[in-house]
Amino acid sequence: MACVGVFVAYLPVTTVSASLPAVQRALGASTSQLSWVSDAFVLPMAALILTAGVFGDVHGRKKVFQAGLALSGLGALVALCAQNVQTVWAGQALAGLGSAALLPTTLALISHAVPDPRERGKFIGLWATALTAALALGPIIAGTILDHFDWRWIYLLPVPASLLAMAAAAKLLTDSRAPGSRRLDWPGQITAALTITALVYGIIEGGAESFTDVKVMVALFAAAVAAVAFVLLERRSASPMLDLSLFRSPAFTATTLIAMISFLGLIGFFFALSLYFGMVQQLSTLDAAWRLLMVSMVPLVLGAPVGKLVHRVSPRLLIPGGLLVVTAGLLSLTDIAADTSFGSLAWRLALLGLGMAFVITPMTATAVSSVPFHQAGMAAAGNNAFRQVGAALGPAVLGALLSTKAVDALPGHLTDAGLSGQTVQQVKAVADAGGIGAVAGVDVGADTPRVLGALSESFLDGLHLCLVVAAVLTLLAAAVGALLLRRPQHAAPTKTVGPRQESAAQGSAARSSGGAGAQGLGETPSLAGNQTGG
Repeated sequence: MACVGVFVAYLPVTTVSASLPAVQRALGASTSQLSWVSDAFVLPMAALILTAGVFGDVHGRKKVFQAGLALSGLGALVALCAQNVQTVWAGQALAGLGSAALLPTTLALISHAVPDPRERGKFIGLWATALTAALALGPIIAGTILDHFDWRWIYLLPVPASLLAMAAAAKLLTDSRAPGSRRLDWPGQITAALTITALVYGIIEGGAESFTDVKVMVALFAAAVAAVAFVLLERRSASPMLDLSLFRSPAFTATTLIAMISFLGLIGFFFALSLYFGMVQQLSTLDAAWRLLMVSMVPLVLGAPVGKLVHRVSPRLLIPGGLLVVTAGLLSLTDIAADTSFGSLAWRLALLGLGMAFVITPMTATAVSSVPFHQAGMAAAGNNAFRQVGAALGPAVLGALLSTKAVDALPGHLTDAGLSGQTVQQVKAVADAGGIGAVAGVDVGADTPRVLGALSESFLDGLHLCLVVAAVLTLLAAAVGALLLRRPQHAAPTKTVGPRQESAAQGSAARSSGGAGAQGLGETPSLAGNQTGG
């Protein structure tokens, strides 16, 4: 059921992203309106993951799981009936709320059902495989539907999928809560949501317009103030939403930073790569989907086997090693051109997927296993929240870099193509007003093919910059893993751990072969065994 839940949660991510051009044509949406189709889903997911994790701990994971499925299905139903872009936003926001409820709850359900950390790695590998399958199948589903039906039908599948999953979960799942007297932390939840929402909004609007715009500066200032308030409130809270003592575990700190940094670079890169397939190579949605499948297919195949490796090979080798492979894959793409063949792209994209396969599962398993068992839900929610913040910022940051670089390079490529100064100025004015994508619709008579050629070259300049930036971010994430995962790992101390339990935990850690595997990352097996009834 956890695998079904995470599949439903992640299916809209790539299904909707691949369908944005069709949505724009059908509804006449502007570029900024179109960007909020994706952001309306990502924002509530990023802002409320921590809150959903707390609700699951307090009121029961099964209830929150069912609510997440219901919201996902309801959001898809609203978007399925949309006649304007604002209704699509509403449907996407509801689906984002559903995903926020599903992501931390699914991992907490696994932790409750499989208290043994060695066994748990295998099931988290299956969970990661289901997540990757949703990302892989999304563009294929969207491309197939768009070739034969109206764009709205991309929202049909989540409706019966959610209903069937709810019916199955009602019979198959037992409810669980976090042990102890944890309470809802409303001040922390409100300030966390404000921090994430204001930050993502400010970055998105700043990239689309200007970071000197008043509303952008206000949003970023509000994010900074809310972040400081969140830290101060959580330090004083008797039942914090995100216990800051979790960050005393270097393994948890490392995986959280790696999740945010790497997903910022990778999701931003995939956003730029999708535009490359559409704007430069002029591929259909389905043709582009088959190429993107090369990235997600490898983690899909290797997810479960890598899950079994988590307790045999130290995450300090798996995670930085996988990130270095991802870095190599990104750098290998820096020489792609407009006519690069699928065969030439395939092995590089597969290399990216190979590196990701050795990052996603160990990163999640390490975050959950680096804290005491009863804090697994909070750790999962925190890791997912930072991951989604990175995923939300990625397209905004790298999209802004791509657009700025491409617009700056465009006049030079237009001149190199032999176009007159008047035509160059006309096209540049279109790019300055509507972005690099608006140039594709410019009609300058016989000179149009040369304009489109210059557009492709300018876009490639921006794409190459994005690849370098994404590679640097991934390398930075690898460095974080190499530094923090190298240290001896200990679970964050909590008030519920007694001396006898601490002694048992330390004895188990000492028997874990020098810290390799889940137990060496601070897992407390005695807690895991004692809390199975909770």
